[in-house]
Amino acid sequence: MRQFLLLLAVAVALGAQAAAQNAGMRRLTDRDDLLGWEAVGRLDIADAGFCTGTLIAPDLVLTAAHCALDGRTGKPFGPGQVTFRAGLRDGKSVADRKVVQIVTHPDFVANAPVSVERIRRDVALMRLEEPISIAQANPFALHSGNLSGAEVSGASYGRGREEAISRQRSCRILDRRQGIIAFDCKVTFGPSGSAILAKDGVRWQILSVVSAGGKINGKTVGFGMELSKIVSDLKARLRRDAPRPKATIRRLQVGSGKSGSGAKFIRSDGS
Repeated sequence: MRQFLLLLAVAVALGAQAAAQNAGMRRLTDRDDLLGWEAVGRLDIADAGFCTGTLIAPDLVLTAAHCALDGRTGKPFGPGQVTFRAGLRDGKSVADRKVVQIVTHPDFVANAPVSVERIRRDVALMRLEEPISIAQANPFALHSGNLSGAEVSGASYGRGREEAISRQRSCRILDRRQGIIAFDCKVTFGPSGSAILAKDGVRWQILSVVSAGGKINGKTVGFGMELSKIVSDLKARLRRDAPRPKATIRRLQVGSGKSGSGAKFIRSDGS
């Protein structure tokens, strides 16, 4: 417990030195390398830079709440201000989609200092304007199996590697308690919101989302949260707050026997 609290005490907002953080990362630029990782994408955020997001459904991106809120207003970015670029590599993406709806935990504060509560709530869901087909990018499921002995990995965009996904093949879980997961995956600016993945059988599944990071004795320490409960809650909020379809009024063309949609009236004699 004491070691865990020490790690949290020195946690800082992501933004460490990029050169040191990028060592040992594999850049996924070849199409064969990217295969299976297309659901990881760069989130281009208005004039506020970028984060990393991951598809968990064809029209749903998982990321960090601090990537989804405007630091000046504390409110979610508006429709069209965020673009998800799936599988972006050297200027080309599998698909680009505008974000039209964002939900975060109601008690998450955009500019609050790092704390256990903040990290636990640092999750956002973003709905895309239209789905990305599974053939283009197969979404990742949330991890639900036994983590004991599981291989853990990270895939993200970051400072100095903005144009392609970089993957750290293997990293370790350092601690897991109070709804927080500490890990030694490499983190810097940009990986905010990226998924920490654990392998369950042949498919990688999302274990956590990168929220914050710092250094202990020169070694990188990252922090994320347990996901199952908060993601379920956010999905419910997303459904509840989804924009309702606008009602449309069709104008009938008098004397034409037709509506604006081309439907015909039926006369009383059946003709």
